[in-house]
Amino acid sequence: MSDLNAIKKPIAAEIKAYHKVFRSTIRSKVPLLDIIMKYIMKTKGKEIRPIIVLYSARMMGEISEETYYAATLIELLHTATLVHDDVVDDSNRRRGLFSVNALWKNKIAVLAGDYLLAKGLLLAVETHNPHLLEFVSKATRDMSEGELLQIEKARKLDISENVYFEIIKKKTASLLASCFATGALSTINDREAIEKLWKVGELTGIAFQIMDDLLDYKKTSVTGKPSGIDIKEKKITLPLIYLLEQSDTKNRRRIVRTIKRQPAEPQKIEALIREVQSSGGMEYARKKMLEYKNKAIELLHDFPDNEGRRVLEEIIEFTISRTK
Repeated sequence: MSDLNAIKKPIAAEIKAYHKVFRSTIRSKVPLLDIIMKYIMKTKGKEIRPIIVLYSARMMGEISEETYYAATLIELLHTATLVHDDVVDDSNRRRGLFSVNALWKNKIAVLAGDYLLAKGLLLAVETHNPHLLEFVSKATRDMSEGELLQIEKARKLDISENVYFEIIKKKTASLLASCFATGALSTINDREAIEKLWKVGELTGIAFQIMDDLLDYKKTSVTGKPSGIDIKEKKITLPLIYLLEQSDTKNRRRIVRTIKRQPAEPQKIEALIREVQSSGGMEYARKKMLEYKNKAIELLHDFPDNEGRRVLEEIIEFTISRTK
């Protein structure tokens, strides 16, 4: 399997069943909210997270109604965070379409995100699954802490490599970790195995985020130049951290000054991107990404060798081979 369509094909019927549960869960009697929920359904992305839940369950046993609840809860949380992120980032686009806040303004977008979170909590309570609620609540807490830690550090632009990994472990990796864990949780009651699958997802999520860092330095088809969005948004990512740590005090101050002063000096940002590329920062980040990916697959090999495990391995490979 080399692409997401091939990954989805063996569980097409299960994905359809999950969609049915998701749609019924987000339905609202409030007309405006129901319109927003239908719009969200139309603008959904790759759905890699519920797919991981389904294959994690298949690896450990049989996909069941409990699995569909787990996949729905994960996607409710993920969708809520995207809606809230667009408000925080003042972003008007999501996957090439208008974001919820662009169409209905921030107040309604925040309330829609809150509704999605509340529906997730209710789903776990109504299906009498406290363990599912535990893992997803842990991911929600971690994501909030990671986002706030990143905001705090972005003010001074003093993110070390250790702090960077702490941020992405919480902000990005915790949600993927919950996908691997809750899928297994819907079929087995082995705490040790579930915790190990959480770790597989965490390692995968870290590799996934490093890949995002690298893509920011890739040339876009529109301009023929790297987007440099992370630098423009004052986000310190791994390739840039490597450059900063290789630089002397004078150069570090110059780099930080350049980031703080933009977007008034776009030429300096382009020069900084070239500096990162020539410093070895890209190669260093790629090496780290592969280390985390290989650790995830190595740990995954402790589980039964079946279709579920083989596809999960394919998904882990997919997360670091994507082009967007």
